[in-house]
Amino acid sequence: MHGLLAIIYKEILQVRRDPSTRFVFLIPVIQTIIFGFAIDMDVQHVPTAVFDMDRSRDSRRLVESFHNTGTFNVCEEVASEPELRRRIVAGAVRVGILIPPDYSADLVSGRSATVQVLVDGSDSTTAMSALQTSRAVGQVFALEKTNLDITELPVEVRPRVLFNPDLLSANFYVPGLIGIILQVVTMLLTAFAIVRERERGTLEQLVVTPVSRGALIVGKLVPYAVIGVLQTIFVLLLMRYLFGIHVAGSILLLFALSVLFLLPALSMGILISTLSTNQAQAMQLSLLFMLPSVLLSGFAFPRETMPLPIYAVTFLIPATYFVQILRGIILRGAGLWALWPQALALAIFAVALVLISTMRFQKRIG
Repeated sequence: MHGLLAIIYKEILQVRRDPSTRFVFLIPVIQTIIFGFAIDMDVQHVPTAVFDMDRSRDSRRLVESFHNTGTFNVCEEVASEPELRRRIVAGAVRVGILIPPDYSADLVSGRSATVQVLVDGSDSTTAMSALQTSRAVGQVFALEKTNLDITELPVEVRPRVLFNPDLLSANFYVPGLIGIILQVVTMLLTAFAIVRERERGTLEQLVVTPVSRGALIVGKLVPYAVIGVLQTIFVLLLMRYLFGIHVAGSILLLFALSVLFLLPALSMGILISTLSTNQAQAMQLSLLFMLPSVLLSGFAFPRETMPLPIYAVTFLIPATYFVQILRGIILRGAGLWALWPQALALAIFAVALVLISTMRFQKRIG
């Protein structure tokens, strides 16, 4: 028993002096607070555009009815149907409401007035909620006009799902999964490779060689970048032949922006390695980076439902922009004209994270 107590005391001292212990308590607290507030399956404030060709009091009341549900956030009005579709393809809005020019005339004459609602199906959760709410708005609005006589509804809302008409979950998750896999693989491999070199004492030996530090960093990162590209190709092939999901946009643009995303992903691995002294710390810090990327990037849960402070944090996650790029190119067929804000954000992240991680790497090794 005396020896057992001595071992327990020794382990308590070792755990208390181990810097990685602070992450054991810090990470669960941070994740519980963030994800407890962020994960909300009640879809609200979906960005919505309106093309109102009638421009009457009745059409304005209908738009107000959509907005008052809380599900739709009517944020802009467009001047043509092609512009409405372009805004949806670009990802600027998720829903488009098209009111025909004879809407109020049909109501006055007793004919059935048809309103079309275009829904972005690349986000199946948001699309399902938008479909159900739009049908409910049409029914309620029609009942008001018929004084509860539902034999012939004067207002008919016809929702139409674009890009994913069957609302298959695979069409929503698989494209985003490419970004998550690409980040996890490259970040983990880079972080563990450098930390492992430090633990073995071989990294210092490499630093004192005639090879420049820039060449050393690039030489260590290139193999993992190649692995990331191969992983992307592999997942794209599975997406095409196993799940039957076609790439609607440019494959060359998809690969170019994937390579751009590799830079911040690899740099995060280097940054983690500079903050870690062993592989256990690297794993804990990697989880701290990975889980927000999975849960806050829009990959699994709609960002629009998150509280404003957490929604603001999502803009600081590179995977947020890459998931938008993947779904935009693969599902909506969007081009660089629609995705340049996301591409610019990735370029800024790439430059900033490469500079920060390189400075930290030099500081810790030098």
